[in-house]
Amino acid sequence: MTIMNVLSLFGGLGLFLFGMQLMGEALEKAAGTRLKKLLGMVTGNRFLAMLAGITITAVVQSSSATTVMVVGFVNAGLMSLTQAVGVIMGANIGTTVTSLLLSVQIDFAAIFTFLGLILSNLPDKYRTAKQFGTITMGLGILFIGMNTMSGAMEPLRTWEGFQKAMASINNPILGVLIGAGITAVLQSSAASIGILQTLVAQGLIGLDGAIFILFGQNIGTCVTALLACAGTNSTAKRAATVHLLFNVIGTVIFVIIACCLPLASWVEMLSPGNLKLQIAIVHILFNVTTTALLLPAASWLEKLACLLIKGDGSTAEEMKLLYFDARMLKTPPIAVAQLFNEVQRMGGIAMGNFQRAMECFNEWDAKKSEELARNEDVLDYLNREITDSLVEVKGLDLSEKDTKLVGSMFHVVNDMERIGDHSQNIMESAQLKNQDEVKFSPKAVQELESLSNLVRAQMQRSLDMFKAQVTDDTLLGEVEGVEDEIDTTTEALRSHHMDRLKNHKCSAKNGMIYLDMLTNLERIGDHAENIATSAKSATGI
Repeated sequence: MTIMNVLSLFGGLGLFLFGMQLMGEALEKAAGTRLKKLLGMVTGNRFLAMLAGITITAVVQSSSATTVMVVGFVNAGLMSLTQAVGVIMGANIGTTVTSLLLSVQIDFAAIFTFLGLILSNLPDKYRTAKQFGTITMGLGILFIGMNTMSGAMEPLRTWEGFQKAMASINNPILGVLIGAGITAVLQSSAASIGILQTLVAQGLIGLDGAIFILFGQNIGTCVTALLACAGTNSTAKRAATVHLLFNVIGTVIFVIIACCLPLASWVEMLSPGNLKLQIAIVHILFNVTTTALLLPAASWLEKLACLLIKGDGSTAEEMKLLYFDARMLKTPPIAVAQLFNEVQRMGGIAMGNFQRAMECFNEWDAKKSEELARNEDVLDYLNREITDSLVEVKGLDLSEKDTKLVGSMFHVVNDMERIGDHSQNIMESAQLKNQDEVKFSPKAVQELESLSNLVRAQMQRSLDMFKAQVTDDTLLGEVEGVEDEIDTTTEALRSHHMDRLKNHKCSAKNGMIYLDMLTNLERIGDHAENIATSAKSATGI
């Protein structure tokens, strides 16, 4: 085997991986919105979760990508471990689509690539045709890579050293270790299985030895998810552990079957002559059978993962993004959904700070004051991080709906941060009132309470509208009506205050605090109205 053969082998592998990535990304974009909805429909029903895992993996062409996605969702609290188990098992079945695709003999891969290139360069108005062209081009490049690897490996048939090495792979444990190692290095079970199919098709390794390598490849694919769970919470680590347990248990079962029964002979009978298809059949048998055996015992797998990975006993820190995972930038619709959850979380913190500030104004509580200060730091942090993440997402290939939603989130995040600032101002007024033992008249207290109730209701209504993306003109009209009421009430209260000053019923210090309260409450109402308006702009209605 010459240096040119080695270079051709790696070149073919590069083309294979590039073609798979191109095809997967194009499929992902074409089905992006549906993919997001599918993940949102995943429930505690393990069977439905499994179907979701199959579908997602068939689209993204990578069980590792699906599992990493699941780990991120579990870490963010968007998916329970029970839901994750079903999706992970489905991902293992979904990945068999690739090996089945690779078993098809295509002699016109170059034509696929050429036609795909033409379609992918059509004007943007032919969006569907462009996406189909990219998928076709990716498929063509993938098969060109396979054919290149196949040609590069042909000289190995006459290399005595390689033949001896392949003969030793009939040892089950060695075969499993080789398969796991190759897949762990390549970070792609599809690529390693593609190489295995090429070796078998060239007659460089028999099916008897190849099946043990295949079993090991299923274990090796777990490495990506295990690496992805670094720095995540214990539940996310358990999800990655379930993936590993699934494939290790499946490998143990099938190694025993292959050693005790003529598994290779049975598969050869199912597909005589098509050696690549034989590998695909074993791959399907492995994952479907293991899922059928372990899906009913999923709760047992969960318990085992919990025993292996102990809980950290702590709650998630707020000074970080809990829902958004930068790795999801490869799946734009999911990234947008995660940032939408971060914005909602920010709204909840802003609302909580407003309530704390008003409670402290009515009755001073040092503990609540400290909580507000901590949460204000969190709001400032979230404002920066969410805005930076939105900038990254905005540069991706988004649907029209997601583009509008991202644009509206820029404004909403700013409004929420400003609400936090005004709540902090109210807390400072509360602190001054407490320190100087300022007493308001019952009438002034009643006036402020009335205005704060209007503002609180306006905030809640606006946050609910943004969360549900409600764009009903009637609801928006209600928000605008309440905003007018807040403005009118504020002016009336200022007028009442001036009357009290003229009649010497209010001191200058009391008056300063009172007017600051009116100003901050009115501005919070303005920002709340902006949030409701952004819900409408997000849909362009």
